[in-house]
Amino acid sequence: MKLDKYYINMLHSSSFTCLTVFFWGVSLCRGVDLTRWKEEMQKEAKPADLANFVRHLSEDHVFPNKVLVDCTADTNVASHYYDWLKKGIHVITPNKKANSGPLDRYLKLRTLQRASYTHYFYEATVGAGLPIISTLRGLLETGDKILRIEGIFSGTLSYIFNNFEGTRSFSDVVAEAKEAGYTEPDPRDDLSGTDVARKVIILARESGLRLELSDIPVGSLVLEALKSCSSPNEFMQKLPSFDQDWARQRHEAEAAGEVLRYVGVVDVLNGKGRVELQRYKRDHPFAQLSGSDNIIAFTTSRYKEQPLIVRGPGAGAEVTAGGVFCDILRLASYLGAPS
Repeated sequence: MKLDKYYINMLHSSSFTCLTVFFWGVSLCRGVDLTRWKEEMQKEAKPADLANFVRHLSEDHVFPNKVLVDCTADTNVASHYYDWLKKGIHVITPNKKANSGPLDRYLKLRTLQRASYTHYFYEATVGAGLPIISTLRGLLETGDKILRIEGIFSGTLSYIFNNFEGTRSFSDVVAEAKEAGYTEPDPRDDLSGTDVARKVIILARESGLRLELSDIPVGSLVLEALKSCSSPNEFMQKLPSFDQDWARQRHEAEAAGEVLRYVGVVDVLNGKGRVELQRYKRDHPFAQLSGSDNIIAFTTSRYKEQPLIVRGPGAGAEVTAGGVFCDILRLASYLGAPS
């Protein structure tokens, strides 16, 4: 609650006014008091209509600038960014779908962004609140050359492999992660590696590579025999049958003084990306994580011998909200709000 009040006070001090809220299938198309938005939504919200929502935002209000903050993971919502930017509506989002979607649409979106005075910010698409996109952009804009980006991009998979040690079984660790709320309702959504691939493609494109999501080889952790499970419960029931296979991989790594980590790699020099399970020596930074931390290493012309590393919590509502809010304040700064 204290954090909510802090955000609201910061919005007011930056001269932001909430014109409309679109939330879980309902919307409220009028000015909203952010200290009471839940109560107002319960009393006056109407069935959600995205076209009406944007029409209301586009109307000739007294406010010179409008921003739409998309906190969904919806492909359909992301497909409207181009039209919204064209209408002069700034867009801020943690939604990965637009920047990891079809390359032609992505390039069209970025071309419009660069040619207009409308801003499109998406820091929280990779690493939640961690400064990953801004760090990469800072390197590129100051003339550095990106050689390689490598990292542990999934808080879920970071947690699983940080805790998959000793005598613990893989299925027990996955069950623990699910119980703690780290995984999606169906853990296969995390274990498939698709979300990591989306983050890899976002960073690859930021680095200048013109790659499609389908160009990224993904080493899924969901074994073939488990892909056909009809429900998450069936998957969790059958997962222990493969604990011996996972234990063997862990023992082989431990015998070599290594640990297992699930990583994404952008190989800029060779124009490639990949997502896979890798082994790292115990003194490697990737081997020294705890909890659900993310870690991303930038190897560049300047940071060649010792990569530039960003590390910290890369998942969760609070840190993601922080990343989105940082973009909101950045936009306010660009538009002339007091610093």
